[in-house]
Amino acid sequence: MYRTEPAPHESVLAAVVLAGGAARRMGGADKPGLVVGGRTLLEGVVSAVRAHRPDTHVVVVGPERPNPRAEYVREDPPGGGPVPALRAGLARVQAPYTALLAADLPHLGAAALAALEGACAPGHGAVHSDSTGHPQWLTGLWHTGALRTALRHYEGASLRGLFGPMEPRLVRSADDRAVTDCDTPEDLERARNR
Repeated sequence: MYRTEPAPHESVLAAVVLAGGAARRMGGADKPGLVVGGRTLLEGVVSAVRAHRPDTHVVVVGPERPNPRAEYVREDPPGGGPVPALRAGLARVQAPYTALLAADLPHLGAAALAALEGACAPGHGAVHSDSTGHPQWLTGLWHTGALRTALRHYEGASLRGLFGPMEPRLVRSADDRAVTDCDTPEDLERARNR
């Protein structure tokens, strides 16, 4: 396993990055490994996290890669969906706050993470919303203890079902692109053109 520095117990923030989906709408491509702006989508997300807080313990839930430097884990079974992936990643977290991020956010930056951190109240969380007010569940920041408690009692499969009752603060991004993911070849082409 590749480890971040410093040791996980020294970090204020951990990031769990989900990078093990099937990418069906992308034709089954290795979506986190697709290149936008000279780096993979996964490298871009981890770079944004480290630009925000260099000491962040990053846990990538997905196949192990030489880059970016992180701790890699797999959910059981692999490809089981976002809730099992979150459980697997969260099991490695010791920091008091946890960011949950998709691996396919080509325009995510440190400012978007700083906005989440500023809005995150103890015991709750903060999630970016798009221009229509729809929560982007895979761009959120949570109090780790509250997240563990919610997961312990949750038997469903959807992130909305898990996070909705936690009543996170919604953070409206100044630019929707900062929290827009790449689900289709058209999304990828738009991201590359920017």
